[in-house]
Amino acid sequence: MSAERTRPVGIDDLLDRVRAGLDRVTAEEAFAEAAGGALLVDIRYAALRDRDGLIPGALVVERNELEWRLDPQGSHRAAEAIGHDLRVVVICNEGYASSLAAVSLRQLGLHRATDLVGGFQAWRTAGLPVTAPAG
Repeated sequence: MSAERTRPVGIDDLLDRVRAGLDRVTAEEAFAEAAGGALLVDIRYAALRDRDGLIPGALVVERNELEWRLDPQGSHRAAEAIGHDLRVVVICNEGYASSLAAVSLRQLGLHRATDLVGGFQAWRTAGLPVTAPAG
């Protein structure tokens, strides 16, 4: 076999690598960008959304559906996936999975995709709007 194997990398190194190519935003910056037309995308799973609430106006797309729902050329795209120039801010619970998700969106051509430093927890800590948790 002539195929080279890729040297294994730990998740911390991988996060450092992918984040180097992102212009990650703070909660306050994400709030301002949403007011200016950016799409906030909440990829947290249902139990976290039910426990902690939602960011008003954010599109909820669980992580395993993200690429299909945000691909502007995809047959399963969300109505909000209007083009490759769309500014997308991905939000997970604490800002880890969202970095990997933002890079995946960039690989689909969404070149302005990024993520929220600290995730939903940073948003809530900053005192930004959150709807009440379910129940």
